[in-house]
Amino acid sequence: MKVLVVDDDRELLGLICFALRQAGYWPVEAGDGLRAVQLFEAEQPDLVILDVNLPGLNGFEVCRRLRAQSTTPIMLLTVNNTEEDEVRGLDLGADDYLTKPFSPRTLLARVRALLRRREVSNKDDLPPANIQQAGDLTLDAENLTVRVGTQSPTRLTNLEFRLLQYLAINQGRPLSAEKLTQSVWGYRGLNDKQMLKQLVHRLRQKVEADPANPAYILTVAGVGYKLGSEGS
Repeated sequence: MKVLVVDDDRELLGLICFALRQAGYWPVEAGDGLRAVQLFEAEQPDLVILDVNLPGLNGFEVCRRLRAQSTTPIMLLTVNNTEEDEVRGLDLGADDYLTKPFSPRTLLARVRALLRRREVSNKDDLPPANIQQAGDLTLDAENLTVRVGTQSPTRLTNLEFRLLQYLAINQGRPLSAEKLTQSVWGYRGLNDKQMLKQLVHRLRQKVEADPANPAYILTVAGVGYKLGSEGS
């Protein structure tokens, strides 16, 4: 499940994204309101965590714009524990309101509750929040496994699962080595192509029927990798 996290406090943004990754979600980061609107349209997240006190385009205006085009759950974050701000946010279409400071445990509980509520209100039969389907690949974020077709699930490491999950979220779209390393390792792995190559090799050993001729994790010459036709 993809979560758009919007906050101009880089330290808090990093902590929220770390907690989400540890819980099996895939965070997309934005540091200002305009970027948040752009990423929302480009990434189509399942949930938005949105700070109210943003420079320029503030969180209330971002919430209004997002709600005008989507029913995606929105959780507002604020340092102002006032009824007026809470009512304003809810009137603009926010689904929840969390006052800073908060614990990662509380945040994750709210995230799970919003996603459960979204599933109940959706008329279609949806898989559990921890399950992601990409073609005939089934990813289980809770157990860190992938199942190919009707085969038995295969256990992955945290890094292997994170890489496959990001490829699955962007299935069919070529992703650069820079973007993949930053998404999997953060800035400490930025554009380390050799480290990425080794991780891809290990993942192919677990996912591909013939790792030498992959059908899922494909190399895109001059770019990086993508989830191929068998996984789309």
